[in-house]
Amino acid sequence: MKLDTVLAAADIESAGDAAKFAEEMGFSGLWAAETGTTPFMPLAVAALATERIELGTAIAVAFPRSPMVTAMDSWALQKASKGRFILGLGTQVKGHNERRFSVPFEHPGPKLREMILAMRAIWKAFQGEERLNFRGDFYRFDLMTPFFNPGPSSHPEIPIYIAGVNEYMCELAGELCEGFHVHPFHSVAFLENHVLPGIEKGLKVAGRERSDIDLVAPVFVCMGANEQEIEAAKGPIRMQIAFYGSTRTYQPVFAEHGWEETTAKLQSLMAEGRMAEMGSAITDEMLDVYAISCTYDEVAEKVKAKYDGLIDRAFFYLPVPPGLPAEQEARWRRIIEAFSG
Repeated sequence: MKLDTVLAAADIESAGDAAKFAEEMGFSGLWAAETGTTPFMPLAVAALATERIELGTAIAVAFPRSPMVTAMDSWALQKASKGRFILGLGTQVKGHNERRFSVPFEHPGPKLREMILAMRAIWKAFQGEERLNFRGDFYRFDLMTPFFNPGPSSHPEIPIYIAGVNEYMCELAGELCEGFHVHPFHSVAFLENHVLPGIEKGLKVAGRERSDIDLVAPVFVCMGANEQEIEAAKGPIRMQIAFYGSTRTYQPVFAEHGWEETTAKLQSLMAEGRMAEMGSAITDEMLDVYAISCTYDEVAEKVKAKYDGLIDRAFFYLPVPPGLPAEQEARWRRIIEAFSG
C-alpha cells in the first residue's frame, strides 16, 4: 500500500517547498484539492520542484471546465512532471455546481463518462494518432489546427482517477479509469458491499482485472502520543464526518450501518445554525467505524490491517507541511518507513 500526502493549502507560493519536502520525506504521491484555487496551479509549481513523487488532483471539479481546457492543462502537467501526473476528477454535488460555479448539473454520470472519452480523443489528436472528431450528447470537438495543438509528448498516457459514491461512478471507474478516489466518508463495509462490487462490474464489462485500477482513500485518523492526545484529536474528525454526513448524497454510508436518520439530524442542526453541535451527533461507535484511533507508532499497522486488499493508496486527512518541529518530522519519517516496510 502506497502512502501519499496532501498539499497543506491552495497556496501557489509555497507549493514548491511543500512538494520537495513531501518527496524528500518519502511519500509516494502528493494530491492537491479544488479549494481556494484550482489544483492545477500549485501542481505546476510542484512538478518543476520535484523529480520522483507522483502529483495528482484530488479532485478537480469536472463540469466547470471544458474537456478541452482540462485536457490541455493535464497534457502540460504530464510533460512538466515527466509522466508523474494523475488527473483526478469529481462531479461535486448539485448545489456547488449550480451556485458556486454557475454551471448546469445535468446527468452527471453520463456526462463525466463522455468527458473522459472526449479528453482521450483530444490527447490522441495532440499525439498525432487521430484526427479530432468527437461528437457526443454533451460535447463536440472537431476543430484542432496546428497552431492550437501542443504537439506530441514523451508521456502521452495520463491516468484518470474519478471520485464517487454511487454505483454508476464505481462502474464507470472500473470500465474506463486507472483509479478511483474513495470518498473520505466511508467504511470498510461500504467499500466491500457497494464500492468494490460496482468497480468489479465495470472491470468485467471492459474485460479488465482488479490490478488495472488503483483505489486511493483518504483515511480519518485520530492520532496521538497517548490517550489524552488521541481523545483531543477526535473532535475535529467528528466535525468532518458530520459535515460530510449532512449531505443527502452520502446518506447511504450511514444507512449501511443502520444510522440513516443521522443525516436528517445533521441537516436540522445546520439549518438551525447549530453547527458547533454537529460533531456530538457522531457517536463513539460511529467514530470507530469511520475512523482509526491509535498512537503514532500504531498507525501504519492499523491502516494496513483495516484496508488490506481493499485499497492501493492511502493518505491521512491532514497535511504534512515543511517546517515541522524536529520531533514531529521524525515521527512522520517513522510512519512513512513503516508503510514501506
